[in-house]
Amino acid sequence: MARKGNRKEAEFVFVPLGGVGEIGMNLYLYGYGREGERQWLIVDMGVTFGGEYEPGVDVILPDIRFLEEERHNIAGLLLTHAHEDHFGAVVDLWPLLGGIPVYATPFTAEMLKSKLGEMGLVNGFPLQIVPMGHRQTIGPFDIELVSMSHSIPEPSAVVIRTPVGAALHTGDWKLDENPLTSAPTDAARLQALGEDGVTAMICDSTNAVRDGVSPSEADVAVVLNKLIGEAPRRVAVTTFASNVARIRSVAEATRAAGRELVVVGRAMFRVIEAAQATGYLDPDLAFHQETAFESLPPQKVVALCTGSQGEARAAMARIALDEHPNVTLDPGDRVIFSSRTIPGNEKAVGRVQNGLADMGVEVITDQDAPVHVSGHPRRGELEQLYRWVKPDIAIPMHGEGRHLEAHAKLAERLGIKEVVRARNGAMVRLAPGPAAIIDDVPVGRLYRDGAILTRADDGQVRDRRRLSFAGTVSVSLVLSDKGALLAEPEVALTGLPIADGDGVSFESIVRDAASGTIDSIPRPKRKDQALVSEAVRRSVRAAVNQAWGKKPMCSVLLTVI
Repeated sequence: MARKGNRKEAEFVFVPLGGVGEIGMNLYLYGYGREGERQWLIVDMGVTFGGEYEPGVDVILPDIRFLEEERHNIAGLLLTHAHEDHFGAVVDLWPLLGGIPVYATPFTAEMLKSKLGEMGLVNGFPLQIVPMGHRQTIGPFDIELVSMSHSIPEPSAVVIRTPVGAALHTGDWKLDENPLTSAPTDAARLQALGEDGVTAMICDSTNAVRDGVSPSEADVAVVLNKLIGEAPRRVAVTTFASNVARIRSVAEATRAAGRELVVVGRAMFRVIEAAQATGYLDPDLAFHQETAFESLPPQKVVALCTGSQGEARAAMARIALDEHPNVTLDPGDRVIFSSRTIPGNEKAVGRVQNGLADMGVEVITDQDAPVHVSGHPRRGELEQLYRWVKPDIAIPMHGEGRHLEAHAKLAERLGIKEVVRARNGAMVRLAPGPAAIIDDVPVGRLYRDGAILTRADDGQVRDRRRLSFAGTVSVSLVLSDKGALLAEPEVALTGLPIADGDGVSFESIVRDAASGTIDSIPRPKRKDQALVSEAVRRSVRAAVNQAWGKKPMCSVLLTVI
């Protein structure tokens, strides 16, 4: 994209590397200075999760090649809250950025330290714990945290002030007078910011397609109390492990029903420990390890489980397959999915719920009862925030295309002077002068594939997708140094049918294609091993395609003796 700015003028810019045009993988940059001399503040560094399109991938992270080039100009990383899509990439990406300082509130810091401990990164990690509502300088930026409501303790919006303008980055938020953990959204501070003047608001768009106002977390607590109290047998509740308010509601409903709480899943333990350490859960909260589940009477147990999104290795999926070592459900037991299904997880969640239903377990979701509320603002809440803050510029973030567009149209209807429709990689000038997309930076995706971090275009995940569609064929050939085929080709097939429609085995089809190709190559040319391997590979794929209608992956192992 052509550069439209003035190289000699210091500018305040915004660059999303993830989270704009998608839900998840949030990573936002704010820059101040002249072109080529800017300093950068990173806000959040999150992940999203692999699905059927990324077989074998654990998590997906934003590609930070731009930041790696700018590592010496990064003032720091500020985390708005401890959801995986906002802080889950720190342990993988921070080591690539030269030891930059990381700023977080106490609960977020506890969650991060738990992750760092698993990776052996705690010692020497430059983590600076800042209180809620804190204000300080980070590089050229004057930073202020503003308390917001969300489905986790200590969510913060961030005011980012520079000599040429100020931006409000909302993070994830909603308006909830009784969020049960952190304080409600600080309406007075937001209104004061609006009176002071806000150049740009970069704002959550997740529920911009929905009218009205999101219900309160306290409403869910009432419903859970009823459903747990009236259940005739065992109850299992699955929710986002990070939702401390929901954990507390389940614990209180369990106690009110005279039952015993069993916690199932390591992620749930990690959050409970962090919440107890920071005062968001009672340090004396009574619960059992999962090994106690079977010893408790069916009418006296509530299991709090990980796996609300159908994750294959989480507790609820294993329970639904009757493969959990410590937790077994029977007909008449009740499972409450106190969560919403994240787009893309529908099939996985459906498999778990269907598995439970096949076992005779009663399954209750947010379609059956109000057992979940979103942590993000609907249109009514967005309108209220715009009335308070009165920004000159609106930039929708944190949403897929339809969410961003609904948010942009709402901002226009509310009379915002400038609405910028940006996507990942766009560099948006916030000040001075009119808002505009002035440049772009490289963006993409990184895959955490086991213990290895690779770029999405490196190829191995693409190869796995192809394997899932058409399998693979391996052919081993042994030639003499004169080019003679010394043995019949050895063939290994994975994922192919045994035989074609006429009953001819695919091993025979592959073997005949390989032998025929060797025979067709003049002996002098058989000394070119690359030529022979490629010719055999092509002929094998063509022969299989003719018999099957699909082209498998094919590898040829050629030995010359």
